[in-house]
Amino acid sequence: MANHDKIALITGASGGIGLEVARQLGRQGITVLVSARTIGAAGKAAAELRLEGIQAEGVELEVTNAAHIAELARYIEQQYGRLDILVNNAGIWAESGPYEGDAFRDTFEVNTFAPFLITETLMPLLLKSEAGRIVNQSSALGSIHFILNNELAQRIATPAYAASKAALNMLTAYWSQRSKGTNLKVNSVHPGLVKTRMGGDKAELTAEEGALTAVRLATLPEDGPTGGFYYMDSELPW
Repeated sequence: MANHDKIALITGASGGIGLEVARQLGRQGITVLVSARTIGAAGKAAAELRLEGIQAEGVELEVTNAAHIAELARYIEQQYGRLDILVNNAGIWAESGPYEGDAFRDTFEVNTFAPFLITETLMPLLLKSEAGRIVNQSSALGSIHFILNNELAQRIATPAYAASKAALNMLTAYWSQRSKGTNLKVNSVHPGLVKTRMGGDKAELTAEEGALTAVRLATLPEDGPTGGFYYMDSELPW
């Protein structure tokens, strides 16, 4: 399937890494559905990409809103009949932000429950693709190996964020096994420490660099891997 025929949905794509993933996929000729919590934010991001010659459409998706998820699935089916790429990018680090309520629960709602519901809902459309790809934006802080063995991970990890990303990695493994025998490939990625609202100013990578791993896994060739956890070209330990 040529890239100009492909449809990609990126969650949490109004800025930061998500917008850059959409930009880099769009530059490859892929039509990108840029989702955000409000249609205004999504439309603004899509308009920015269209000015660069990218086929982009803004779509409303508050990732914890079941009605939004169902409506978007209906829309994609009606407009395109399938989905080729899903990048579950939306995520929060609730312990470090002005979130009310239970930070642990809120983190799981966005980082784990939402990707589960979105992916399960869109799975029939992804399986209609000749080369379906799911990329789950995880983190090295979700690696049990790093939490046990890496000093930096031990220092900066917080329980809700680390556990939510470890759970997301398990979903990657689950979906990769469930889709055996199909053209669908499912992988987790670590973007690196990126200069975003979440990563902070001391981070070492730009959003452009932080998007590279997700884009690579979203455009894997037929003989590419599935059920793995990657940063750039390196496979990470679970």
